[in-house]
This record gives sequence, C-alpha cells and structure tokens, in this order.
Amino acid sequence: MKYVLGFFMLVHASIHLMGFGKGFNVTDIKQQVLGISKPIGLLLLLAFILFIVSLVLYITNKKWFYVAFLAIILSQFLIITAWQDAKFSTIANAIILLVSLSALGNDMFQHMVNKEIVKLYSRDRKQNSQTITKNDIETLPHIVGKWLNTSGVLGREKSEKVYLEQKGLMRTTPNGKWMSFDAKQCFNINNVSFIWSVTVNAMPMINFVGRDKLVDGEGEMLIKLAGLIPVVNEKKNLKINSGAMIRFLSEMCWFPSAALSDYISWKELDGNRAKATLTWNAKSVSGVFSFTEEGSLLSFEANRYYGGGIDAKEEKWFVQIEDYETFSGIKIPNKSKVIWKFETSDFYWLKLEITDIKFNFKKV
Repeated sequence: MKYVLGFFMLVHASIHLMGFGKGFNVTDIKQQVLGISKPIGLLLLLAFILFIVSLVLYITNKKWFYVAFLAIILSQFLIITAWQDAKFSTIANAIILLVSLSALGNDMFQHMVNKEIVKLYSRDRKQNSQTITKNDIETLPHIVGKWLNTSGVLGREKSEKVYLEQKGLMRTTPNGKWMSFDAKQCFNINNVSFIWSVTVNAMPMINFVGRDKLVDGEGEMLIKLAGLIPVVNEKKNLKINSGAMIRFLSEMCWFPSAALSDYISWKELDGNRAKATLTWNAKSVSGVFSFTEEGSLLSFEANRYYGGGIDAKEEKWFVQIEDYETFSGIKIPNKSKVIWKFETSDFYWLKLEITDIKFNFKKV
C-alpha cells in the first residue's frame, strides 16, 4: 500500500510538471490555447518539486508530511485559479492531505509515547541485582522453581528493564475482521510499570494507534484513529487499573526473574499450577499459572474486567501459550493467543508473537 500511494503521488506531481512544460512551450501545445502563463508555470514547477521531495521522504521513512502540506497548499491554489479545467485534481490533493494528516498524527503520538518511556525508565527503585541462584528459588512453589530453572534465569542477573517487539492479529468482536498489528513494549520491572504502543492496520493507508500504560498502579488506555481522533481514552478508572496490573502479572512470563520480586507472592494449587498475587500501592490482583511437568509455561488465567464502563463485569481472561523461543539465553513463550471465556461462548481476539526482546538494556 505504501508504494501504491507513492505511485499516486508521482502521477499527481507529473501533472504539475506537464503544466509547467505547456506554460513554457516545452510541449507542442500552444500556451495561449491553454492559458497557462509563465508565472503560473513556475509555480507548477515548484509544486512538482515539493511533491517529489515529499515522495522521496515518504519512501525513505522520513518526516515527509510537512513538505507535502506545502505542496498541497500550492497545488490547490493553482487548481482554484483554473478551477473549470483542474477541479478534479482537488480529489488527489484531498487524498494526499488525509494521509499526510494521519502521518503527522502518528508522529505526534509516537513523540508522546517516547517522552513517557523516558520518564518510565527514569523511575528507579533499586533492588538487589545479584546473580540468581538455586537458593533464591527454594521458597517458591516447586513448579515455579522448575519454571525459572527451565527458562534459564539461574546464573543471570534479575531483569530490571525490558524492551520487546511484537506482531500479530487482533479483532474487536467475535466475528470481526482480523487486523494485523505491530507493537513495542517497555517494562520497568522494579516499579511494576509498562508502556505498550501499537499500530493496528485497520484500513488502507490510515491506521489506529494505541498506548496502554501502567504506572504507580494506575492504568491508562488511549486509542486514536490516524493518531488524531480519540476513539478510547480511559484513565483514573479502577477497572482499567486492575486490568493493567493483571496484564503486567501475565506478561511476567517474558521476564521470569520477576517471579522473585518482593511484590509477588505465590501459592501452590497443585503439582502443575500456582497462584500469583501482585501487590503494589495497596492494590492487589491475582492469576493462575499452569505448567508442564518439566516446568514450561502452558497458560495464565485471571478474572479481569471486560472493559472499563459502569456495566463492565469480571470475565475469565485466558492466555494460552503456543510456542517458545530463547532470547539471550532465556527461554520465553514467544507465541500465544488470548481468549475471553464468557459464560456462553469464547471470544478468541488476539494472536501474539514476540519478535525481539532485550533484557537490562541501556537504550531502546
């Protein structure tokens, strides 16, 4: 789709170049027949150059939209001066403007997220980062200790800051269309916090962008169309807070050493299941981890609010592990699916894959 828009911009730019050529008698069509004066021809050339520059910036993933705005303004001025003959070119300008505004919105959204990430990582609550040993896991339920041993965290330092990248598919209703997405997530594990930013390919050329956040036990959820129009903006909501904390608890599977944190308490349920309770800022959530006999994680389930509205009630939220991969010597679940298990039916809404993860990194 990117190159489709690029070709469209090239064709639109070329029309301006043709106008310049006709204004300066470069073509075999008489200037007086077309009524294009030389000053107008020069402006057409300038519009062509601006469109080409914005096209090059667009293809090379630079900030192209500012130049595109100038090109559109100039192009539309020229269209108005020759409205009867050129009015249909307004449609092309409108399409490019719409995509440019979306790109600007996405850029502003990402700038906001980047500032939040810097702030997230500046919050330090230092804990003992000594190398994890067998003695550290002795007080855990046997199967949880097996999990840490199987994951490969023994002999390594506890993870404090984690950055990961994801891709996958999601849908918003049980029979809805699957939409592809790419996401990045940053965790400050000592402070029980994360920021997750996602781009969802909901429609050609215009996306949804979203950010989920957990800081100080407070969750926030923000989703915008084209990075500009708020679709969801939830914060200062006890149900959202609870959901964000449950999410952190479940995603601990990507940095298993967090199981040793002082804010996590464990209770063995049976040989292959253990209940974890996360307590932070006088708020607590719980969930159940299930494992194989060898200590590989199979699933996580918890009661979580389905939405943040007044009528939202707790439903069973289930994460099923599909596959594993080793990153930097640590084995984690890299593929999973997430299901809401309602009383009457299951809503399978998310397919997720971890494509990269960095433990205790210095810079994203």
